[in-house]
Formats: sequence, C-alpha cells, structure tokens
Amino acid sequence: METLELYRLAQDRFDTVLTAVDPDRWEARSACEQWSVRDVAGHVIWGQHQVRAWATGTDYDDRRGAPGSPHPAVLTGPDPVATWRAARADAVATLTPEALARTTSIPGMGEVPVAALIALLTVDHVAHGWDIAYPLGMQPRIEPELVAMAFDWARAHVLRRPGFFGAELTAPDGADEQTRMLAFLGRNAWQRVPA
Repeated sequence: METLELYRLAQDRFDTVLTAVDPDRWEARSACEQWSVRDVAGHVIWGQHQVRAWATGTDYDDRRGAPGSPHPAVLTGPDPVATWRAARADAVATLTPEALARTTSIPGMGEVPVAALIALLTVDHVAHGWDIAYPLGMQPRIEPELVAMAFDWARAHVLRRPGFFGAELTAPDGADEQTRMLAFLGRNAWQRVPA
C-alpha cells in the first residue's frame, strides 16, 4: 500500500477506536503513562493541526498537544470524536502531491519531506489507537499491513526520547508480530494496564 493509503487506514482505525469509547471513560487511564484517554485523543488531534501546518507551510506554535505535553486533553473540546474528525478533514484536504513534497525541519530528524512525516504519523495513530483501546478492554487487532509498516518504520527511525517511543520491551516467547511491534515501541501488550 502507498503511504497515504496506509495513513488513511490508520486514521480510520483510530476513528473506530475513538467512536467505541464510552462517554464516561474519557478520563480513564490510557496505556500512555500520565495520559488519560482524552489526553491521547488531544495529542492525535494536535498532530492533525501540525500536519496541516506542515502541508501548507504555515507556523503552528501551539505546544499543548505535542509529545510529552502534560495535558493534551484541552484540545478535544466537549466532543472528542467530532473534534478529531474536523481536524482530520482539515488536514487531509491539504495533502496534495505538492504539499507532500514540501520539506520541513524536525528536531531529531532534520530536513524531511512532509510525506516522510505522514509515515511517522501513521505509526503514531497505530500506537495511540492501541493506547486507548487496550486498557479499556477492547480487542485491538491491528491490520497486518499497519503492523508491518509500523514495525519497519520504527526499526529504521528509532526515536527514544521523552514524549516519543519508550524503552524497548522484551515480548514473551511466541508473541505475534503485533505484540512484538508494540513491545519495540515500549508497549506491554501482554499485561493489562490498571484502570
């Protein structure tokens, strides 16, 4: 699959997870340390605003949802699903071939085309969809093509610093590819997160 197709698939998957969150569970703990489910949603919404800025060459200096921010939930508004969908639609509309070829400077990555950042955000959507679904007791089976893409990208672009990927974990013997990919991203997919 092409980069944009995988990105849209990851976005669709994230949308499905958000839609399944019970209204009384937005403040529940996510699998991201110190972030609630609403915080994770706010971070991914922030990412859509950032994509739009990268694609259009405009400045976006709101850091409230950036990796490592203390409380990204402030970006979700009263309806996190509606806020996410609006941000997604605004961002996707800007992803023209010209926008994807535009370069931007990213700390830790240097000068990269927007298309390369779409791959990063695909991994972000895959990981954060799981971060919401798993502790809420959903059965977060990730599409094999997204697992393969996320695992390949992560191994080639290890970003292990605060607010990015956690320390690699050792998956149990016999773990499937999804579990091993999540372990590489610092996520324990074989032990429940306390509610």
